[in-house]
Amino acid sequence: MNQLEQLKQMTTVVADTGDIDAIRQFAPVDATTNPSLLLKAAQDAKYTPLLKEAQDWAAAQTSNTTKQLGLMTDRFAVLIGREITQLVPGRVSTEVDARLSFDTAATVAKARELISMYEALDIPRERVLIKIASTWEGIEAGRQLEQEGINCNLTLLFGFAQARACADAGIYLISPFVGRILDWHKAREPEADFSLQRDPGVRSVARIYHYYKAHNYDTVVMGASFRNIGEIQSLAGCDRLTISPALMQELASTEQPLHRMLSAECSSDDTRLHLNESDFRWDMNEDVMAQEKLAEGIRNFAKDQIKLEQLLAGH
Repeated sequence: MNQLEQLKQMTTVVADTGDIDAIRQFAPVDATTNPSLLLKAAQDAKYTPLLKEAQDWAAAQTSNTTKQLGLMTDRFAVLIGREITQLVPGRVSTEVDARLSFDTAATVAKARELISMYEALDIPRERVLIKIASTWEGIEAGRQLEQEGINCNLTLLFGFAQARACADAGIYLISPFVGRILDWHKAREPEADFSLQRDPGVRSVARIYHYYKAHNYDTVVMGASFRNIGEIQSLAGCDRLTISPALMQELASTEQPLHRMLSAECSSDDTRLHLNESDFRWDMNEDVMAQEKLAEGIRNFAKDQIKLEQLLAGH
């Protein structure tokens, strides 16, 4: 049995891609998308019919070209999501425009619009997770949406303060990043040994996982943003892991035994703590890595969202 098959026995495997063919090949339970993955999909000729469908739908909604552009990109994301739901038994994550990351009300409104689009295509909200950046405003939006029965995936999560706040908000699922944390530390300490359990991204996710389990939080921990299969192997047993097709292929080609590294029967050195807004902002201010990587991630997703809009406008 290869390591991908072994991993699926202890962790829910999620495809980190918008590529329909890759999802079909690796048969994950769920799939996640983001503006960068959607931009890549939009440049693939096989998705041209979905681009055209999105454009036609947006044009039928309004004659305002600016509004059409926003509707077009949202519709394309939902159409990709619809295709994915036909291939996975679980959920698809669809991301809110990163430019709304500091606006709670606008994030809530956009999430409702996306869910309405899915439901109009006969995809129930139970098959969708709304992805939102883990800013204070984003977490508060997630709190409101969860109370409405719209489940959320809080992404771009790098710091422990973000994880604590998400758990307190009753968020369905978080995506703590692994590889981008490693990138940050390697850039500052290029000669350091960050292999296996020394990997700061792996250690961050393990700490969050242990905190959630020890304090009986229901929020699902889904490790994300992997640079190598060693990081994945070191988090085997985590609730979920979202993995790129390339790394899933590498796991599928590896036959050695895979050992469970995380278990719900665990303890945590961190006491249960509720953060108010000022506590959250102070802790983030003190966590230079989390602050920098969150800001960078929002900027990059916003850039790719704009590129996607430009591509759709000129298609």
